[in-house]
Amino acid sequence: MLIMGQNSGRGLQEFLNYIGGKWTKSKTGKTFQVSNPANPSQILGNFQLSGREDVQEAMKAARDGLKRWATTPAPQRGKILYRAARILDELAENLSKTLTMEEGKTLKESEGEVRRAIDIFLYYAGMAPNLDGKNIPSAHQRTFLYTKREPIGVVGVMTPWNFPIAIPAWKIAPALVCGDCVVFKPASLTPLISHYIIEALDKASLPPGALNMVTGPGREVGEEIIGSPEIDAISFTGSTEVGHRINRKIAAGKKFVRIQLELGGKNPAVVLPDARLEDVVPLIKSSAFGLTGQACTATSRLIVHESIKDKLVKRISEEAEKLKVGNGLLPGVEMGPAVSEDQLQKDLDYIELGTREGAKILVGGKDGRKDPETHGFFVRPTIFDEVHKDMKIAKEEIFGPVLSVMTASNIDEAVELANSTDYGLTAGIYTTNLSNAIDFADRVDAGVIKINKSTVGLEYQVPYGGFKQSSAQTFKEQGQEAIDFYTRIKAVYVGY
Repeated sequence: MLIMGQNSGRGLQEFLNYIGGKWTKSKTGKTFQVSNPANPSQILGNFQLSGREDVQEAMKAARDGLKRWATTPAPQRGKILYRAARILDELAENLSKTLTMEEGKTLKESEGEVRRAIDIFLYYAGMAPNLDGKNIPSAHQRTFLYTKREPIGVVGVMTPWNFPIAIPAWKIAPALVCGDCVVFKPASLTPLISHYIIEALDKASLPPGALNMVTGPGREVGEEIIGSPEIDAISFTGSTEVGHRINRKIAAGKKFVRIQLELGGKNPAVVLPDARLEDVVPLIKSSAFGLTGQACTATSRLIVHESIKDKLVKRISEEAEKLKVGNGLLPGVEMGPAVSEDQLQKDLDYIELGTREGAKILVGGKDGRKDPETHGFFVRPTIFDEVHKDMKIAKEEIFGPVLSVMTASNIDEAVELANSTDYGLTAGIYTTNLSNAIDFADRVDAGVIKINKSTVGLEYQVPYGGFKQSSAQTFKEQGQEAIDFYTRIKAVYVGY
């Protein structure tokens, strides 16, 4: 397997921060290790346990780099993204294996995510020549009015562990093409795959300061990014709890900082009697248990019409029982481990809580560590029946392969149940009745509606963002709308 980066000379590779165009060690002199969740004894590398001084240095580098990068013509910025995409494409096979070893998802899932990251770079590279403003008719004679887009400035990017190459790509690529400089903090569970994005852009001749990466704990690195006087915008994807903390800190500051917060989800999938069950079953299976349920867009609530509930749940339960759990690099494995022991314990705690709340386990609920044939943070896909909307397993984000089944007697009750949480990220419906499908799309309070499709899976050219507690609801991510977050609009009046 190809390993890029700097070798520590101590047998285990040491990966460095990237500040001002240089690979540097943390000023703390400390490192932390990242291991394979399918085999925790396999250490993947040492990473910098950075502190506040490292962030301050990165912020200064970004501010200094902004003078050059913001004035680089956008088409030239796009060419650098094209070159980075080609570098990533050449390494796609090895990157996919690295992603599986670091995060735990299956190799097929990793291949899809790596390809998505490459496509995102290509998409925003292609957008570079079209970052124009508008010509606007004036109400006065001999007056020319136009608007122009300018970079917002220095952007702090903080990303989660569950899509550790795709989410950084869809934040970093539009930021760079718009002329912003970035200080990037990857999730501490998955910094290795993010490291390769930096290497690709470095090899693509990105100028110093345009992109900086600092690894380390959120309580120091993340907090310093948020509170830095150099910061102009923050783009964060992660838990709703942390999102609220960021929002409060930004609001309490003395500087106006633009924010983009994409947070948790508790996504419903409604199945009506006219749905084609042969199509529904595999889609629910992949939506609930694919990616080990570790996706904010995963289906975690199955709302089924009472007339077909028993038949559908029986078929999905049979599929869940057959699902092969294991190391994602092995052939035939359909679901990998939880990303960490803490996440595994959270899954198991919620499974126990669901039982105490009175829900009925149909399948799963097992701690994979008790299986002598496995090593790692494995849990079986779990389905709860007889779940009511007031139960915690029906309201709170678990972020694991746990599906809660609820019953509805009609479309109105299904919509009410779908809206019965504080989240509003994605929502799905399975039906062949066009009226019910459009009615559902109109009435459900979610940022993304999927009709006869998996709730997981987003196209990069389409705007993405949630409602309610799933988002700050300021600026959308992805698509052309992402450009709005990373630029500011200047209006120019020309008299002649």
